[in-house]
Amino acid sequence: MLEMRPNCEICDCDLPADEGGAMICSFECTFCTSCNIEKLHGDCPNCGGELHLRPKREGAMLEKYPASTKRILKSS
Repeated sequence: MLEMRPNCEICDCDLPADEGGAMICSFECTFCTSCNIEKLHGDCPNCGGELHLRPKREGAMLEKYPASTKRILKSS
């Protein structure tokens, strides 16, 4: 099950689990689409893996399996 991290690791913008706009790699490093387009160009800066759109988790499934609240920021 995906951790559904709550923020972009670069700009720290909120990325709610029930909304689009999050990009993840296979290790679940999480970034917003703006940082992906402007800085990352589809490559994870942590592991070098490809970034893909993170699926949404909504409704009853989000209630049963809540998203993470731990914010992670990439070191400069």
